Amino acid sequence: MLQDRWGLDVATDHPAVIEGLNTFDTSFITYGTTAAAIWEAAKTDPACVIAQAKAAALELFLQTGQSVAKARPWLATAEPHLAKATERERLWHAQVSAWAAGDAETAIALTCDLAARWPQDLAAVKMAQFHLFHVGDLAGMLRVAEAALPQHRAMAEMHGMLAFGLEEMNRLDEAEAAARQAIALKRAEPWAHHALAHVLETQGRCAEGLETMLGFSDTWSDRNSFMRSHNWWHAALFAIDSDQPDAALRLYDEQVWGVWKEYSQDQVNAVALLARLEFAGLDVGERWQDVADYIERRGPEHVEPFLDAHYLLGLSRAGRDAAVQTLLTSLRDHVASQAEQQLMGRIWRQVGVDLAEGVAAYGRGEWRQVFEKLPPALQGLQQIGGSHAQRDLFWQLWLQAGARAGARDAIKPHLERRIRDRPSVEKHRREFAALLKI
Repeated sequence: MLQDRWGLDVATDHPAVIEGLNTFDTSFITYGTTAAAIWEAAKTDPACVIAQAKAAALELFLQTGQSVAKARPWLATAEPHLAKATERERLWHAQVSAWAAGDAETAIALTCDLAARWPQDLAAVKMAQFHLFHVGDLAGMLRVAEAALPQHRAMAEMHGMLAFGLEEMNRLDEAEAAARQAIALKRAEPWAHHALAHVLETQGRCAEGLETMLGFSDTWSDRNSFMRSHNWWHAALFAIDSDQPDAALRLYDEQVWGVWKEYSQDQVNAVALLARLEFAGLDVGERWQDVADYIERRGPEHVEPFLDAHYLLGLSRAGRDAAVQTLLTSLRDHVASQAEQQLMGRIWRQVGVDLAEGVAAYGRGEWRQVFEKLPPALQGLQQIGGSHAQRDLFWQLWLQAGARAGARDAIKPHLERRIRDRPSVEKHRREFAALLKI
């Protein structure tokens, strides 16, 4: 037995494996670029169960159609050695196995158990938040962070996790305090920057938000593509809301799109920003085509409804009608194959299909269909994961479609609420006037 960076036992005799595990955990909680060290560590000691589990987890994080197939051999390699592993290692293996099997409910239960029993394992706490976030259990995200806080009060990353959980629960003042505490401990804490951006965005403090994010941006260049591009995405949203859409377009070209065009989350950032730039009245030219090229290469994958909805919007805005129909047909078949008793099966049925069909209709300019298809999905939208700011894209699609479908009375209260919630954002008043005139 050796110990990892959390002071917990690992069933291995190889110091190199411990180094690989520590590198993975550090990269995971800081959004670094060295997580792939776990693959070499897992090869070094095939009997190390937790190394195999984390190697499989990294495959699943990549969110491709091949991720599950690539994860399974790592998990299978560990199985003959489970009896010699520690209980914590077995739980890591079990929760990643459930994740690979599409059993989100079991993966969440096991990971929350991990985080509760070994709160010193901050990677387990982060993993629990990850799983909970992807099914919209915002209270659960906050609960696991608060439970682990006493073990990690000196760690900036812990306060960043807490800040995001507080923000998603709309406890904005506490979220801002936690984010600033994280940054005081370590200026280069990108998840705390991210949580702070959400607070400032929700409160309509857009000029301050843009200045704040630009002020921290020098610390993002060595983070992984998601964290780097996503924080720049937030900066671009502040630029749009501060009536600087041309600046937001420059950020799209220079920072948001192009870090890792093949990655799902980078594609999501690109799609969501291009749509918002169009809402702001900009002609984005051929940019949809570039994004759609990479999305179309993925083929139908159905990792989660959140991703498929963005892919469909990107493909449809680029005029890739055949690819849209292929994805929709495959999605319906996928949903039909999902077990109704499983959490993800319920989410696909209750939200995923209507959301996908509504988004695809938006891309085709079928405004009435969008207006009628999206509301059932919007009511359960939190279940698909994504933050409040990310999910707001689909509400904006509905508002745009409602205006064009002549449903002014239906959309008016929602537009008025935006003005009330963020009274300092002048853009909302202009949108109100413009959409009601369409």
